[in-house]
Amino acid sequence: MSLHDDAVLVLKEYGGQEELRQLYLDHLDAHPDGMYKPCGAGHLTSSALVVDPERGRVLLTLHRKLGMWLQMGGHCEPGDATVEAAALREATEESGIAGLSLLPGGPVRLDRHPIPAPCHWHLDVQYAALAPAGAVAAISEESLDLRWFAYEEVAGVADTSVARLLEGTLQRL
Repeated sequence: MSLHDDAVLVLKEYGGQEELRQLYLDHLDAHPDGMYKPCGAGHLTSSALVVDPERGRVLLTLHRKLGMWLQMGGHCEPGDATVEAAALREATEESGIAGLSLLPGGPVRLDRHPIPAPCHWHLDVQYAALAPAGAVAAISEESLDLRWFAYEEVAGVADTSVARLLEGTLQRL
């Protein structure tokens, strides 16, 4: 199964945000290359909010290009077998934490946001990743900073997309 086919299956099984979910499916139907960055009409991305439920905190990255506190995530790559695998790879690379595991139940949320040309949209499939006990984060080249925030601090430092992702994650926990 291709990554494109996996994304279609994941989105068909996703039980929320019906209008946005359909927009993602329509995008993939119209764009066989819609999983990857070269697709000028936009492309799917995959991300994961790294959570430490035992300590009531999340790990956010200060994105180098955007200057915003965000969850870990980014572009799908040809070696990614699934959208979940892409989210886990991105979370592991950007957090430096080995042994992350995705919260069961598939994506927590979808978020579509504009990006600068030549591409125009990121259609993000958002997961939550559980940090193992004693996890130590290590900053990557893609970040200006990497920091743990208590759940109640997130809305004050991050945008509404991250706050909604945290809300959805906490509902699943």
